Amino acid sequence: MIYKASELEDLINEAVKAISMDGSPSNLYNPIHYILSLGGKRLRPLLTLMSANLYKEDMSQVMPVALGVEIFHNFSLLHDDLMDRADRRRGKLTVHKKWNDNVAILSGDAMQIVAYQFIAKAPKDVLSNVLNLFSSTAIEVCEGQQYDMDFENRLDVTEAEYLEMVRLKTAVLIACSLKLGAIVVDAPEDDANLLYDFGIKMGLAYQIKDDLLDVYGNSHVFGKNIGGDILCNKKTFLLINALERANPAQKEQLVKWINAVDYDPEQKINVVKNIYDELNLKQISAKAIERYYLEGLDYLSKVQVSDERKKELITISETLTYREK
Repeated sequence: MIYKASELEDLINEAVKAISMDGSPSNLYNPIHYILSLGGKRLRPLLTLMSANLYKEDMSQVMPVALGVEIFHNFSLLHDDLMDRADRRRGKLTVHKKWNDNVAILSGDAMQIVAYQFIAKAPKDVLSNVLNLFSSTAIEVCEGQQYDMDFENRLDVTEAEYLEMVRLKTAVLIACSLKLGAIVVDAPEDDANLLYDFGIKMGLAYQIKDDLLDVYGNSHVFGKNIGGDILCNKKTFLLINALERANPAQKEQLVKWINAVDYDPEQKINVVKNIYDELNLKQISAKAIERYYLEGLDYLSKVQVSDERKKELITISETLTYREK
């Protein structure tokens, strides 16, 4: 049986709802329940199940690992939102806004531990490989976040440095999700590695698209305030390329707004966006997204299962590439 993505999403949502977060003290567990209940794409656990489904129909041994990946991802969001001082996540208040900073830190710490508890439910014969991959990915995500913070005070971040940061902060967890599914069902090692490489390319495309939507998306669809990256001077694909491609007058304007302390947020967003428009960065970003999408499909094409079994992965890759949220 080849599951449709929507069928696997239903299984994941049911499994997430069944996770008990009724412990005490409530201020530790309620935020965990809150962030998990906000939904989202459930992309990473979905990829874990879809990868496993390339080879097997029974999802029972894979689901705990998929849930561990989802819990870990949401843990990273709690801390990421706190460090970015973000107000909204998936259209709702972020945990540090709904509660406070300390709650977001401690609940996030607890979520990471719970994630490992789920990962440790992998079958014993593959548990070592699962834990090694997951642990190396977890530290890489932290490395990526540190690079992201290091970039905050730099105006000379290169596109290559940005891509390495994105690979670590975003892409490795997507790649890990795919490879974990393959490992749990004992897929061929070459296939597991190809699925990992497919995930890396998908992750790069995914993050550049996220950067693009932050400027050009619809806030009601996107679930976050448009222009948030501009306001916090985040070194996105667009800003890095703008600083590199700008003429002297444009660069002077960009640096002025980056260094500004007191400003009208709407005006800053409009000025920076206009420079992006002048530099054709929307189209340049779209081309980069499509390039990584096609490179990812090339890796997926080499996985030794029938094209019929790959259809759902191809569809979700396309959906993410051309998504509006």
